[in-house]
Amino acid sequence: MSASERARELTAAAALAASDKLATDVVALDVSQQLVITDVFLLASAPNDRQVRAIVDAVEEKLLALGAKPIRREGEREGRWVLLDFGELVVHVQHADERQYYSLERLWRDCPVVELPAMPRNPSQ
Repeated sequence: MSASERARELTAAAALAASDKLATDVVALDVSQQLVITDVFLLASAPNDRQVRAIVDAVEEKLLALGAKPIRREGEREGRWVLLDFGELVVHVQHADERQYYSLERLWRDCPVVELPAMPRNPSQ
């Protein structure tokens, strides 16, 4: 079984919201075969703590508009790695240093990548 249609819908919306706030390295992994608690991990990076918080706020706002309320929100105080748990989607927004150090893509490398909508590129990238 792969990620539900609802999980894919939320993932696409969250990815676009993160991209709008200049998140980098946005990747979605279908973890539904490995975990029973969620379908998709969405990973995004930011260069500083303030940007991490802005991305988290944008994702939460966008998904609330789609009727998805976070079950859990962790790491907000430190602003280096914030986790938003929406049930079928778990969003990890990490400071670039934490993203490189913890390398979640490597840990979940056996999981298929979820195709994301085309995201506008930041001209400074």
